[in-house]
Amino acid sequence: MLLWVGLGNPGEKYAGNRHNIGFMAIDAIGDFHNFSDEKSKFKGFVSEGTITASGRPVKVLLLKPMTFMNESGRSVQQAMQFYKIALDKVTVFHDELDLAPGKFRMKTGGGIAGHNGLRSIRQHIGENFHRARLGIGHPGDKGKVHSYVLSDFAKSEQNWVGDFLDALARGTEHLAEGDHDKYQTKIDLLAPAPGSSARRN
Repeated sequence: MLLWVGLGNPGEKYAGNRHNIGFMAIDAIGDFHNFSDEKSKFKGFVSEGTITASGRPVKVLLLKPMTFMNESGRSVQQAMQFYKIALDKVTVFHDELDLAPGKFRMKTGGGIAGHNGLRSIRQHIGENFHRARLGIGHPGDKGKVHSYVLSDFAKSEQNWVGDFLDALARGTEHLAEGDHDKYQTKIDLLAPAPGSSARRN
């Protein structure tokens, strides 16, 4: 079984925040592939389903920790222990300030760039989990980062956000196969980042 985790903060107050794009990605994947209804478990919400990869069904558990961002690792650790999921089967979807809005990159291990959700997960399970980095851009001033990530996407951003989430869901066959390069390429093709040459054409 694979474990795909989306990071965010619980509650309506945070639902549309840039910081919650990880939750949005998990919701999009679950909806697109008709996963089970969410259940409250492991200090979070989980749903299960299968994704066909290379002609075979792959079991996937989707998890949205409800612990608030800085305690996300507790939820992830519980799910891993219950299902005996290895670290290399875990992918975390999270907002990424260091990538332009709509840009997507996969990464395994490495630094956390001050992301409290990633810090908590690293503390609880180790650092070599896979990361689906969802670009939200940077406000340009370090002092504005906190308010920026906890603010909603603007109306002018809704189109690219919707296309981005749809692409993340449609390309998951490659993620289920473990082919991160193909997954990344698929997202770039389906939903080029705003302002890129592919988007303009």
